[in-house]
Amino acid sequence: MTTKNSQNPMLILASASPRRVALLAQLGLTPDSVAPADIDETPLPNELPRQYAARLAEKKARFIADQAPDALVLGADTVVARGRRILPKAEDEQTARKCLSLLSGEKHRVYGGVCIIMPGGSAIHRVVVTALSFKRLSQLETDQYIESDEWRGKAGGYAIQGRAAEFVRRLNGSYSNVVGLPLFETAQMLRGAGCTW
Repeated sequence: MTTKNSQNPMLILASASPRRVALLAQLGLTPDSVAPADIDETPLPNELPRQYAARLAEKKARFIADQAPDALVLGADTVVARGRRILPKAEDEQTARKCLSLLSGEKHRVYGGVCIIMPGGSAIHRVVVTALSFKRLSQLETDQYIESDEWRGKAGGYAIQGRAAEFVRRLNGSYSNVVGLPLFETAQMLRGAGCTW
């Protein structure tokens, strides 16, 4: 649990994701507050996945930091991309099926944007990239995964910490980044920002 004093301000997680709360708990860290940032997440024209992840992480953090200028605010965003193509968050079955079809038998990358806004408004940024390759999915495997409903609200239409783990042939980089927050890098950034726990 964080303690709040002049050296260690209140920590706010600018996210609605229960996965990010659970990931921080793996570090033994509980945010003082969890505040989802209500922002427009539409990619800009010709925006690359790395730029998109970085922009959204900072936009989320700034949205909350504007309301709590004395706090340490952690913003994050996870972007799944095949090449330059940004895959959406799957909110319906049709989108999930399209994402799984694009990922089936192919390589893709997960970009984890992390931004910490410190009291006073200065920011620390990082984008962590994890490379993955999926096995070729059969129609039955796709249908069964769709029935599981795990894909709902997930970037790229899958959750690696669930049944989709069996689709991953290879992973190079941070596993926790694919789940929703690169823990090694986030811990280093938080400590660098003066957060202790």
